[in-house]
Amino acid sequence: MILEPHFYKDLIEAGCDEAGRGCLAGSVFAAAVILPSDYNNPDLNDSKQLSEKKRYLLREQIQKDAVSWAIGVVTPEEIDEINILKASFLAMHRALDQLTVRPQAIIVDGNRFVPYHDLPYTTIIKGDGKYQSIAAASILAKTYRDDYMNHLAEQYPMYGWKSNKGYPTKEHRDGIKKYGISPFHRKSYNLLGSQELSLEFGE
Repeated sequence: MILEPHFYKDLIEAGCDEAGRGCLAGSVFAAAVILPSDYNNPDLNDSKQLSEKKRYLLREQIQKDAVSWAIGVVTPEEIDEINILKASFLAMHRALDQLTVRPQAIIVDGNRFVPYHDLPYTTIIKGDGKYQSIAAASILAKTYRDDYMNHLAEQYPMYGWKSNKGYPTKEHRDGIKKYGISPFHRKSYNLLGSQELSLEFGE
């Protein structure tokens, strides 16, 4: 249950969140969402607290109701080049770039952010469970990234991405040990989860 519809009461506010930061493979996704000023949907919540079915139902509702929404993506190659923290911010900036309505302020899940142009912003720890626009962004980022990983899983079934979505599960790491890495793995990550183990990445 979300407590607050908005942080900036009198400004056009975009909520931002990302998905896939802790994954070993795949792009990181972020969403930016502007909701109507009087919007209130009690079903909105942190995407991790919702069932898969509920997330997809809410995605349809968010896309229908939002003043504007957009998805930003940063690839595994970019993640390896600039690191995942910067990649998460870049994904949010790319989402904000695509909004058809320019926000006047930004609220972001977490405790860090890189300023976007000259707009005021506030970071909110566990904001996806507190503010509706961040919760909406959390749901969009999660569902669009899940769609992407499900598609990749059809090409690379040996890593269990259909179920783990690229996160570091035993099944995923066992697949890496047996088959090596795919073009979508983040090579800058500790892919095997142990410093004693090593893989030849064919580089």
